[in-house]
Amino acid sequence: MKRIRVWTIILFILFLLPVNIYSLDFDIYSKNAILYNTKENKIMYEKNSTDKVSIASLTKITTGIVALENIKNLDDKVTLTEKDFEGLAEANAAVAGFRIGQEVTYRDLMYGLLLPSGADAAQALTRNISGSNEKFVKLMNEKAKELKLENTHYANPTGLDDPNNYSTVKDVFTVFQYALNNEDFKEMVTTMTYVTSDGSITFKSTFTKAAALSIDYIKGGKTGTTGDAGLCLASIANYDNTDFILITTGAKYVRGSLNNFVDHKMIYEFVRANYDYQEVVNPEDVLVTLKTEYLKEDTIDFKSPKKIVMYLDKDFNKKKLFYKYSGTKVITRKNKNGEKLGKVDIIYDKEKLASIDIVLKDKPRFSIIKYLLAHKLIVGIVLLVLIIFIFRTKKHKKIKIKVKKKKRR
Repeated sequence: MKRIRVWTIILFILFLLPVNIYSLDFDIYSKNAILYNTKENKIMYEKNSTDKVSIASLTKITTGIVALENIKNLDDKVTLTEKDFEGLAEANAAVAGFRIGQEVTYRDLMYGLLLPSGADAAQALTRNISGSNEKFVKLMNEKAKELKLENTHYANPTGLDDPNNYSTVKDVFTVFQYALNNEDFKEMVTTMTYVTSDGSITFKSTFTKAAALSIDYIKGGKTGTTGDAGLCLASIANYDNTDFILITTGAKYVRGSLNNFVDHKMIYEFVRANYDYQEVVNPEDVLVTLKTEYLKEDTIDFKSPKKIVMYLDKDFNKKKLFYKYSGTKVITRKNKNGEKLGKVDIIYDKEKLASIDIVLKDKPRFSIIKYLLAHKLIVGIVLLVLIIFIFRTKKHKKIKIKVKKKKRR
């Protein structure tokens, strides 16, 4: 306990001091990391995000969502047995504090799984839902396949070290984002304290240990620690009216250390200091100007149909935007009102920020004069036809006059 308090005091003092975020350059403790802006579905930062690694109790994210999708009523009760605790003491696994013979609800087990990261809760859930760990793990791997987690495989529901229990921070993000769409799951991982239905146990989220770091914009998540995986963390944060998900693994484990939380604060603070919402385009911006053929307008300007604001570097300079158009090059009378002509990719610093469809809003107005002037040969033919017509008409009139004279005689 003394070591934990010393670490907490040191880290608290560290984050009271002024820190130049730029000088850190993300020299983080974690070996793997990925930060997503979920509002824009955009990666803000990543480090070795596709490496296959041990993920410790981040495994329980999948355990939790698979359990929730197979529980009919969270308030149904089950009785814990010796099987729910088998092997946990030998593996030195974290437990929620349930007891053999205790009657609890599925809701109690879910909170015991996600807040204190209880392996006893995990095994009780798997036994009551599927009959065994093995059968439940099969469901977990089926979920991984469904979510197209190509670099993930589960060997147990607890996250205990096993060569066949691995993932990547990118895959963990995918399953975590999926799980957060479940309202029960989201509520559970963002709850800091929960009392079991029988009132016998109070669970505290593992996130309460980071209170000294003043990271109140982190709303919750899931921790994980084993010898192979090191310190792992999946967190949800909200600031600048934007939701973020950050996954890290592989920070060196030192008893009482909060290096995984330190990393999350460092990354989040960097983004907060250096990014903000920037106007990319507005309805007055001309995206592309297209030439016309035989229309009254020589060219037609196409403006952005809407204002686009994106979370970008504060040094963003709108003047450096590049609009790359692909599609119809010349508009003719054959083009129709409402027709999609092509699209404009908005490029900034070699990165595509957005794509906008170019749609013809007004019906093309054909110009017969431009058409004729552009086709001199046709004009000549038309004039020749007119001359011939006039000549033949005059000749026909002369013939009629002669015929009338003859009849008079």
